[in-house]
Amino acid sequence: MKVTEKHNERIANMTFASVYPHYVTKVEKKGRTKEELHQVITWLTGFDDDTIQALIDEKVTFKTFFERASLHPNAHLIKGVICGYRIEEIEYELTRQVRYLDKVVDELAKGRKMEKILRVDKTKS
Repeated sequence: MKVTEKHNERIANMTFASVYPHYVTKVEKKGRTKEELHQVITWLTGFDDDTIQALIDEKVTFKTFFERASLHPNAHLIKGVICGYRIEEIEYELTRQVRYLDKVVDELAKGRKMEKILRVDKTKS
């Protein structure tokens, strides 16, 4: 699938607060917890629980959300298809970052082990 400029703009202007409840529902429906959801969001963005809540309360757009984030250095290891798009082929950085978030939430909901979701390199232990 080709990502269009209109698609990128729609994602940039979408609020994190509008998507967050869907993330919670998705992971809880599959037996995972809100705490685990926050763990993967924190890993990807560097935001703590209080900051996540403040961003929800502030109703920030995904553009603002990722401008404020400190993306994990291993985020580029998030690969695969999400919402019909191959993540590593998405050129627009913000859309790719949002898809990173979608992908780690999806992996959590699918029961993937936390160390796999967080891209823990066991060779560096």
